[in-house]
Amino acid sequence: MPSLPARVALVLALCTAPALAQRASTVAMSCGQAKAMVDRRGGLVLGTGGQTYDRFVRDRSFCEVTEITVPAFVPAQDTPRCFVGYRCKEPSRDDWFDGDF
Repeated sequence: MPSLPARVALVLALCTAPALAQRASTVAMSCGQAKAMVDRRGGLVLGTGGQTYDRFVRDRSFCEVTEITVPAFVPAQDTPRCFVGYRCKEPSRDDWFDGDF
């Protein structure tokens, strides 16, 4: 039988598991807060309204070596189009010739 502290720790872990599954949502924060969160963490997944979410990064160093960055705009509490950073994207043949990377 586990000790009392071990049982308490297990109960606390099980109670907090649903909270860990929730993602921060850009629509519940100001544009500045959303941008600051991406800048602070470097790369993270944010909800963007409803059941939609995506991964946003501060710069290309948070992408795979073969990926490029594209500007990312999301809805925020104070604006419908907030620049929060970038998304990582595997480039297509057209991306190499249009100069947008």
